[in-house]
Amino acid sequence: MIKPLVDLFFPKICYACLNLLSDNIETICLDCRHHLPVTNFHFNADKTVEKVLYGRTQIENATALFRFEKRGLVQQLIHHLKYKNQEQIGVVLGDWLGAELKTIEAYNTIDLVIPVPLHKNKLKKRGFNQVAKFSQQIAKALNAEYKDDVLLKVTNTTSQVTKKRLVRWQNNSEHFTITHINALENKHILLVDDIITTGATLESCATVLNRAKNIKISIATMAIA
Repeated sequence: MIKPLVDLFFPKICYACLNLLSDNIETICLDCRHHLPVTNFHFNADKTVEKVLYGRTQIENATALFRFEKRGLVQQLIHHLKYKNQEQIGVVLGDWLGAELKTIEAYNTIDLVIPVPLHKNKLKKRGFNQVAKFSQQIAKALNAEYKDDVLLKVTNTTSQVTKKRLVRWQNNSEHFTITHINALENKHILLVDDIITTGATLESCATVLNRAKNIKISIATMAIA
């Protein structure tokens, strides 16, 4: 008797298409799961993500779960994750990508999973890092350690979404630092973010992480624009 009342006042919706969800379906409906623009980069050894960072930083492996399309399903999901506090989206996507990466030998050497951090002021305002749950689920799937206290953002910046590519690259210079550098030595690190566009943020993070000795860096994102 209680469940119909809960569903009436708090209906479950798909955060991609915004339609009502069927019973026993959570977060993303089956139709949207079928139509989400998956890349399959990691299955096909596709170098699209690496090419974004080519000549800028050394990357072992890199992948993105989806292609980002303006006003598309992926944009809706990431919007609800970041701005509507729907952290379960990060869990679902992390489980999805983690299960796939677990089947690929190149990703089974990952020791640490590190999310691209938010500045403390933005973290306080939003209440959570939108890639934290995504990263945690990937780490769990790969039996790797999750650490969000070694890579820190030290400069608070405004949103990069509407800025031109050159300005984004310039604005990401020296915004990050690392702590406990010895804990990174000789590790294979998976650096995780939500969207890769110019690669400026990931490049800046990788540059700082490379201050540690003898590390390898791979990259995983929810989407590539």
